[in-house]
Amino acid sequence: MFAAERRQLILEMVRANGAVSLRELARVVQTSEVTVRRDVRALEAEGLLDRRHGGAVLPGGFTRESGFPQKSHLATAEKTAIADMAASLVDEGEAIVVGAGTTTQELARRLARVPGLTVVTNSLLVAQALAHANRVEVVMTGGTLRGSNYALVGSGAEQSLQGLRVSRAFLSGSGLTAERGLSTSNMLSASVDRALVQAAAEVVVLADHTKLGTDTMFQTVPTDVITRLVTDEPPAHDERAATELQALADQGVQIAVAGTGAAHGGDQHPPGGRPRRDVPLPGQRGRVPAGQFRGGPGGPGGPGGLGGEVLAPERPVRVADLRRR
Repeated sequence: MFAAERRQLILEMVRANGAVSLRELARVVQTSEVTVRRDVRALEAEGLLDRRHGGAVLPGGFTRESGFPQKSHLATAEKTAIADMAASLVDEGEAIVVGAGTTTQELARRLARVPGLTVVTNSLLVAQALAHANRVEVVMTGGTLRGSNYALVGSGAEQSLQGLRVSRAFLSGSGLTAERGLSTSNMLSASVDRALVQAAAEVVVLADHTKLGTDTMFQTVPTDVITRLVTDEPPAHDERAATELQALADQGVQIAVAGTGAAHGGDQHPPGGRPRRDVPLPGQRGRVPAGQFRGGPGGPGGPGGLGGEVLAPERPVRVADLRRR
């Protein structure tokens, strides 16, 4: 395929989806991510699209938010791995809040097997994923429906969260930086996410590597409030994401890196045997002691049958070390 043909196809994909990852573009046009990155740079120079960390978006992407149909096709393998790892943090009988998003929707599908769980959410997609889970109680906020991401927002949603206290909040967003923390492109969504954070003792952010280093208009969770980040391992060439991960770790955020098997060229893992790396880094708050990172709800071999391992290094591990493991 000639360069002009590739770039036309790339442009059509971005126009159709609003945002597309470099990995997906490379797969469709059947070339390397290096070549696709060069094509995207050329299209950006012509003003036809904007480059974003790990992908491309329509012009004006700093304020434009892709809708659910577009987001649901981005970084699907990464979101699945992140959801697997995040679900292993949840215990039987726990009460949590789960925000809106395609990654949190994946998490909700896995929470359906955790007995005695109470989930408070403003997301119709999260509620739908748990609708037939007999052992899980779902509490919906009030509010006004925002159709682009099937979330309840506005004063009704925020007021319904007042006086609530749960153990953890699981949130995703449009971008994550060490400087500003988690952010989103919509003011109403940001306001509800802040209310969800206020209700939780700990905050767990779910963000795939394409969101690392991306900043959007409205801050939802400052970096110093984030307890843990669950993400996927950045590709070997993605130094920006690795640098951002290290900066977050240096500010005390616990970094949990989920393996995606073949998606990153790694080994395949059997169903229920999810690769995981919970990386204690210098200066982390509330560091998880060795042996306490569970393989699944209720511990290794508990509901869900999650496998896993704990990295308990004798020396501090830095993010750059991940690629040598």
